[in-house]
Amino acid sequence: MKISIVQMDIAQGKTAENANKVAAMVRKAAEEKPDVILLPEMWNTSYSFENLGELADRGGRDTEALLAPIARASGVNIVAGSVANKSGSKVFNTLFVFDRGGRRIAEYSKVHLFRLMDEHQYLSGGDSLCCFELDGIPCGAIICYDIRFPEMARSLALSGCKLLFVPAQWPRPRIDHWRKLLMARAIENQMYVAACNRVGNEGDNEFTGHSMIVDPWGEIVEELPDGAEGILCKEAEIDNVDVIRREIPVFEDRRPSVYDLR
Repeated sequence: MKISIVQMDIAQGKTAENANKVAAMVRKAAEEKPDVILLPEMWNTSYSFENLGELADRGGRDTEALLAPIARASGVNIVAGSVANKSGSKVFNTLFVFDRGGRRIAEYSKVHLFRLMDEHQYLSGGDSLCCFELDGIPCGAIICYDIRFPEMARSLALSGCKLLFVPAQWPRPRIDHWRKLLMARAIENQMYVAACNRVGNEGDNEFTGHSMIVDPWGEIVEELPDGAEGILCKEAEIDNVDVIRREIPVFEDRRPSVYDLR
């Protein structure tokens, strides 16, 4: 599977500007004819928390209107990062997935809200995992802070996922954690991880990218540079997942009755 990752800056609260930029960068990424394009977290509003009620998408309609036609015209799957998304009276941090025909085939609302950036005060957390198929490949998605919870990625792997998508807004002071956690999730679950982190400054926070693809051995296949906008496009040899899982049979050797944490 050829994966394209869009690493970009996001204008806080400027939904029209962000939508235009996303559309342009997705079209540019599609020129390389990838199988799937991945976007960053909260690209429609970023952390414009005070205005989320007015700025948020409504049921993903704006996101679908923007990206479904591009997916259909380009014949590419799009894991549309995540957006501030209003459902009823609540706002969620929601990821949408569109297939090559522009059909919305999956969505996931961030389960773990990051208290250090006050997400829990303005957003509601999701309560379910996200598994879907792209071109017959079992995939899963989590968002940013979720990577600190290994149970999530393991649950997705146990459901059969071979490729994990991770959109994020991960700041510079903990960028080493970002890189190491992504590698750890890939190694322990013997699956590919495709992760997209934004760049740019917002208030006191600096975001430095380091979007990457990690293989099931935990090796970085390719990584975008620190602080710069750009597009990564690289092939992921998904068949290697089955080879590695047979070589080191982690899932067969599990003993959950010993360490069940519930």
